[in-house]
Amino acid sequence: MGLNDKPVSERLHIAFFGLRNAGKSSLVNAVTNQPVSLVSNVKGTTTDPVFKTMELLPLGPVVIIDTPGLDDEGDLGIMRVERAKQVLNKTDVAVVVIDSLKGLSKEDESIIEAIKAKNLPFVIAYNKADLLNSLPQTKANEIYVSAQNGTNITELKELIAKTTKPTLDERPLVSDLIKQGDVIVLVTPIDSAAPKGRLILPQQQTIRDILDCGAVCMVTKETELKATLEALNQKPTLIITDSQAFGKVNKIVPKDIPLTSFSILFARYKGDLETVVKGVAALDNLKDGDTVLISEGCTHHRQCGDIGTVKLPAWVEKYTNKKLNFAFTSGGDFPYDLSPYSLIIHCGGCMLNEKEMKHRQHLAKEQGVPITNYGIAIARVNGILLRSIEIFPNLTKHFN
Repeated sequence: MGLNDKPVSERLHIAFFGLRNAGKSSLVNAVTNQPVSLVSNVKGTTTDPVFKTMELLPLGPVVIIDTPGLDDEGDLGIMRVERAKQVLNKTDVAVVVIDSLKGLSKEDESIIEAIKAKNLPFVIAYNKADLLNSLPQTKANEIYVSAQNGTNITELKELIAKTTKPTLDERPLVSDLIKQGDVIVLVTPIDSAAPKGRLILPQQQTIRDILDCGAVCMVTKETELKATLEALNQKPTLIITDSQAFGKVNKIVPKDIPLTSFSILFARYKGDLETVVKGVAALDNLKDGDTVLISEGCTHHRQCGDIGTVKLPAWVEKYTNKKLNFAFTSGGDFPYDLSPYSLIIHCGGCMLNEKEMKHRQHLAKEQGVPITNYGIAIARVNGILLRSIEIFPNLTKHFN
């Protein structure tokens, strides 16, 4: 991925919900002007959520999500409906598609209540308007459309844009912690797990945020960090490292230079940093036989020395001196029932959007299961947690 490409996790997620044969997939295709979803007269053609990244004016970079019908039947149908509802956890704005000839169904009302419960902005699109003699009056978030002949498709896109809460580009990653002219050093280990020929997404996004605020960005490996610091005429304002190199980097960086990690920055960017800082205390309360869930937001080929499945469990067991069980999830998989776990250690979530990351943290909080973050946990086991969060003064109170 190039530096100019908008990551999926940073795009507005627009999800379409509705009954089978309400014309939901046809409307998705009409809005995108692309054959995103299969369309037929057979009920239940869409069996799994369909995701499409694209540019959609006047919204810009988006992810369009077409979901299975809310009235699907049978055991498999129930599972499909549940998958459709799970899409709400990553939705920024919802579009409920209703057959204008049939009106609101109990399934439509149920999904609207679920949308309201999550405080999501939503639009109701009454499809098949071409079959009506006249168009009824609508509320502010309602519109009559026709996927068949294109009636009000442009107006629907404009209504979605108007309804959307403009929050995606307001969250700072690191730019609010630094100023123009500051020197920031990024430590990016290049090992067997690093993607060939490119930097990983958190590194790319951090570089861009630093450059956008006019600071000076230096990128080096941990093996060249000492030489890099010696070559600088100006003391760095901040050093940001890959979490797994925390131990080595901490020994090299003078104590008067603030040090944190990409994962910690993303914990704040995507979720609630205070929650994961508090959650790491559970490491000291683990007992023999406890199960720790280690969850990653991306899916990738596991390699020897993998951070999530190999290094983290080893570090945690060494730190706690306990015999623990470990469970692992990746990508979109995250259990709803968290009762089997004594602690959750989650990645920074660079591949998840803010909605989904906060949903996972909310689930943990609701069920009383402490949740922390890769960077926070690794800082803790290396004895440098306080140093790694000193750039966030409001968090250091938890150590007084």
